[in-house]
Amino acid sequence: MNRPLDLDTPERFRRPRQLDVLIPTRNRPAELAVTLSGLAAQEGVPDFGVVVSDQSDGEPAYAHPAAATMVRALRHQGHPVLLTRRLPRRGLAEHRAYLLDRSTARYVLCLDDDVWLEPGTLSRLVTAIGELGCGFVGNAVHGLSYLDDVRPETHVHYEEWHGRPVPERIRPGTPQWQRAAIHPAANLLHVTAKLRLPVGAWRAYKVSWIGGCVLYDRAKLVDSGGFEFWRRLQERHQGEDVAAQLAVLERHGGAGVLPSGAYHLESPTTVTEREVEAWEVVLAGQPASSSRAASTTSITGTSATNESRCGQSPSPGRCG
Repeated sequence: MNRPLDLDTPERFRRPRQLDVLIPTRNRPAELAVTLSGLAAQEGVPDFGVVVSDQSDGEPAYAHPAAATMVRALRHQGHPVLLTRRLPRRGLAEHRAYLLDRSTARYVLCLDDDVWLEPGTLSRLVTAIGELGCGFVGNAVHGLSYLDDVRPETHVHYEEWHGRPVPERIRPGTPQWQRAAIHPAANLLHVTAKLRLPVGAWRAYKVSWIGGCVLYDRAKLVDSGGFEFWRRLQERHQGEDVAAQLAVLERHGGAGVLPSGAYHLESPTTVTEREVEAWEVVLAGQPASSSRAASTTSITGTSATNESRCGQSPSPGRCG
């Protein structure tokens, strides 16, 4: 029998550290267990904590025996884990703002609850942001069911940074906006294979946004407004990660890092009501009401279907 799980307390958890991993979750106990297992397999970054904030309709996902075991494994390795619930739901941006407020770490990794990280991923990301000195770095997530679906037309959007990334003001209709085409499906795996990087080597490349696995310099994220724009949004929105990253890019710059060690589990999305693009509201500088039906494809090519988000078109920041 799985014994009751200690949730920890915000006061005990909120201590200076190098890195905290922030995971929002809802109705995904199996996926959360896999995500936590990836964290438990990381090496080379001894000083990191984990915050899981649950918005499930029933019992929290971290109460499932598989997820609870991974929580205990992380704690056994010396990583503090804070387990919380954030109800009632006020939307994705508010949930991320809540998670960010739980941490005082130098870096925060916004990690979705359906992403498995291969060993070495955290160490590579922390090394990259330290050397690049920018506002964020990230690993776009791979959809392995698309491994045999090679799309060379998307590879032209890969452009490396030579030296440190510089701030960029990226908006719809610009060539830079099209960089997101390299992230769906398994496109980035195909680009990485062509580069034939030596073991241990990595490259920083130019992005418009990244979804699923993004490491921020916490102070620079807060300086750019964090996710506080949630107050201007209705609950049924998406693209909150895009909005935050566009702001950080404009002030502090950012980069994608390859090889990416982030793999999308390709489970059906739990975000099925998507009436507003958060980044549209933020760029417009005005409050939002309902602007589109959830099934409508937006300027970023996003829809609520897993196939569209992971395979057929660029999504606002993630693959799947």
